Amino acid sequence: MPDPRPNILWICTDQQRYDTIGGLGNPAIRTPHLDRLMAEGVAFTRTYSQSPICTPSRASFLTGLYPSTVHVNRNGNAYFPASERLITRRLADAGYDCGLAGKLHLSAANGRVEERCDDGYRVFRWSHHPSPESYWPTRDHAYQQWLADQGVRWEEAYGAPQEGGLAPQGEYRPGIAARYHQTTWCAEEAIAFMHEHRDGPWLMSVNPFDPHPPLDPPAEYLDRMDRAAMLLPLWREEERESQLAFRGIAHQTRTPVAPDEYDARGMVAAYYAQIELIDDQVGRMLAALVETGQRENTIVIYCSDHGEMLGDHGLRLKGCRFYEGAVHVPLIISWPGHILQGLRSDALVELADLAPTLNDFTGLPSDEDVHGRSLAPILTGAADPAHHREFVRCEYHDALAQEEASHANMLFDGRFKIAVYHGHEVGELYDLAQDPEEFHNLWWSPEHAERKAALIARLFDAVMLATDPGQPRVGKF
Repeated sequence: MPDPRPNILWICTDQQRYDTIGGLGNPAIRTPHLDRLMAEGVAFTRTYSQSPICTPSRASFLTGLYPSTVHVNRNGNAYFPASERLITRRLADAGYDCGLAGKLHLSAANGRVEERCDDGYRVFRWSHHPSPESYWPTRDHAYQQWLADQGVRWEEAYGAPQEGGLAPQGEYRPGIAARYHQTTWCAEEAIAFMHEHRDGPWLMSVNPFDPHPPLDPPAEYLDRMDRAAMLLPLWREEERESQLAFRGIAHQTRTPVAPDEYDARGMVAAYYAQIELIDDQVGRMLAALVETGQRENTIVIYCSDHGEMLGDHGLRLKGCRFYEGAVHVPLIISWPGHILQGLRSDALVELADLAPTLNDFTGLPSDEDVHGRSLAPILTGAADPAHHREFVRCEYHDALAQEEASHANMLFDGRFKIAVYHGHEVGELYDLAQDPEEFHNLWWSPEHAERKAALIARLFDAVMLATDPGQPRVGKF
């Protein structure tokens, strides 16, 4: 008897903001395949990462736990804790054939091949973005080995890398050709995996490095962007001073930079061009599902690990801040014939909710201590699509290798967002109903002192109630 459980195609981009999909209202970007995926499923318009940094975010959504509970708070960790079980390991133990192409990034990948944990992947085609800082012998790096097999020298094909992930003097130059791009390679690996013969269900993790900087899309994608049509980053001149109050808090942008001080539209165009390449590769993977007769029995998840400031408020890249551009991410889930189609849910959602959702759809038992909450009721029409959580939370604990070992927590209740920077007097409080662009920090406002105190208390409760319970209880005392 055929196994009735669905296949899972899980596409997770790197550092993609929430506002980068055409079908969700961005007129400057073309994402026809993601738009179609939305029409065939549910788009969650208020999804938040549990960390604005890669490794803690990925550790969270692969376990359904907050980063601090998993004890994975940093990029560059020596290893992933052996005591934690990824959803991919659980699925593999339950009979799923699991594969990966691209990033995993649960431990350090700087100058070394990432040390694998007990991840459950049979096929492990791992890569990071080629750069002088992360280069290692091609035999240990699947993408670079693939390039070598194509007769391509990555050092030449990628051109001169941009120092620190930023283009010098506003020059956003094209990178490797689309047919050799890491995003294209990820899709090629996924399509090959889909074509394998097997008797049971499969999961394929597709983790391209894009649109993460250095913002080097293929020339054919960069050239088609209308730079003049790109919106400038959010900025007000008074932020030149107000942002300096946060300079003791870790961020890859050391000082605020106004959009007129660099090629801001060129930056946005390069970022969007990378997403348009991703969209085309999503289209190829969806077409492969149809071609192989697997579309109706495959859950497709599209998300990103965290966002990108993209110049908003004078900040680029990422760090210990919790603006919408950094922590608000896209999430689309589709399974034709099994979940609703064409629905846009405005419920507050966390990426940590993905693992429990997969538990529900694959018949795995849920872990009592997990922080994520299954989205299955919304996806199947059994729950109000406007409500899922009372609030979402995000953490930062010494996540980047910077001098400022910052620690912070954020809570957003759907209207008010508070960010507490531990050990600092400065903080942030925004009323997104009145101030959706987060220009008016109410942290010091006497009129909002009572609300600030209540939100801090709620945040403290949320952090403490998510504390790791420790070892399993086996006796009364």
